[in-house]
Amino acid sequence: MKNTIIDTQTSPIGTRGLVIKTSPNDNVAIVAIPSGLKRGSIVMGTTVLVEDIPMGHKVALQTLKIGDEVRRYGQVIGYATRTIEKGSWVNEGNISLPEPPKLEDIKYKPVLPPVEINDKLQAQLRKASFMGYRNADGSVGTKNVLAITTSVQCVAGITNFIENKIRKELLPLYPNVDDVVAFNHSYGCGIAIDAPGAIVPIRTIKNIAQNPNFGGEVMIIGLGCEKLRPEKIAPLSGDGGLSILYLQDERFEGFYEMVDGIMEMAATHLKKLNQRQRTRCSVADLVVGMQCGGSDAFSGLTGNPVSGFAADLIVKAGGTVFFSEVTEVRDAIHLLVPRAMDETVAQKLKDEMAWYDNYLYQGQADRSANTTPGNKGGGLSNIVEKALGSVAKSGTSPIVDVVSPGEKVRKKGLNFVATPASDFACGTLQLAAGMNMHVFITGRGTPYGLNMVPVIKVSSNSKLANRWHDLIDFDAGPVAFGEKTIEEMGWELFHLILEVASGTKKVATDKLGLYNDLVLFNPGPLT
Repeated sequence: MKNTIIDTQTSPIGTRGLVIKTSPNDNVAIVAIPSGLKRGSIVMGTTVLVEDIPMGHKVALQTLKIGDEVRRYGQVIGYATRTIEKGSWVNEGNISLPEPPKLEDIKYKPVLPPVEINDKLQAQLRKASFMGYRNADGSVGTKNVLAITTSVQCVAGITNFIENKIRKELLPLYPNVDDVVAFNHSYGCGIAIDAPGAIVPIRTIKNIAQNPNFGGEVMIIGLGCEKLRPEKIAPLSGDGGLSILYLQDERFEGFYEMVDGIMEMAATHLKKLNQRQRTRCSVADLVVGMQCGGSDAFSGLTGNPVSGFAADLIVKAGGTVFFSEVTEVRDAIHLLVPRAMDETVAQKLKDEMAWYDNYLYQGQADRSANTTPGNKGGGLSNIVEKALGSVAKSGTSPIVDVVSPGEKVRKKGLNFVATPASDFACGTLQLAAGMNMHVFITGRGTPYGLNMVPVIKVSSNSKLANRWHDLIDFDAGPVAFGEKTIEEMGWELFHLILEVASGTKKVATDKLGLYNDLVLFNPGPLT
């Protein structure tokens, strides 16, 4: 919000008017006060509202004729479809959606930000650390969790039963283990296992089993006749065959013998996990997935830029951060390509955009299907406006690599992990990429949570944070009113990430036990 203009003026009818103009070139501004603004309010000196406009929605700062550009963030977010008088409400009903940037026209002209690490910042980042679980492969966990992976949906009923039984009967015997989680999914059989798209869900399942929070101690439960063989998703580390159990194994007579076999296996893994101890770890050991959901017009002004500032700090300290959600960066891709570390990364960014364009085309859809009624209710008129705010959570660091769906991250620094924008599919793929911390920014509110990693819930506005006081972990709303800067709140979020990663502070979803199911992204055919 470097160029953001916050305007406060008393209207003739006594209402305190406050709007936010993101860039000097914008011809709309965002209503910031929770109650919205009434007709007759005066903003930006000369703009008199001609109608009531809710919080988060746009007011025209000049009269727009049919076809005129509507600009926010200094970018075109639409074109007027009718005359919009100065002081009118600008929304999806009176602007049209621009075409997305043509990928073939985007040339790589690097604009890499200067690495601003002065002595003071360097000293601060060098002192920063967290207490994590160091794994044999060098990765670091922020939780100590027994994971139960499955090879087919057929076994889900039993794994749910086992998860509850382990939590009740075995976990109390192993106090250093945080939890047990079963990864059930809808894949494994009735699928074209050799189709090109099948690699995405298969490597997703395999790489989730290698998440740092599991410490290499992963149990795999299979049925026995499924197409997706458990051996194909077994992590390289761990106990190999000892970690795999087939329910159709003829040594089991009935349900309870299956249960006994799984419980025996669980006890073996729990003994090992219980020996894990937190040790001091560098910020360079963090792998933080940034995601937003239930976004509003404030997300790109507060929550996302604050998260982006924290992301820059983590990257400068040698850590790893990734952002995702292809359809929510597609319309800002022209701003991301220049940030690529080199031409190869720039091309990979464009390739992932093109792949997803084609994926949507095959489904007779396009990126305009992304925006939800909640997004629009929060002031986001279309996917262009949403994307321009969404990319702010990537900060300003160079993009060092692009990770395809289901792959593991390969390089430290800022990565783009290609995922759908669905909260659950995105979170699942970020887990597969190897995140050990999750930052989730929301403006409308969602109880979204994952039991495999801590999820820090960031609100873009204080109205939501006050109403959902026991669901939101961090309120970025003060930025909107100039009460705090992005830098100040970015540092606060950075320190919160370290506290949560250390286990000294619990996030709301862990306190309340609110967890979503993981959702596999499967572009391959079913049979």
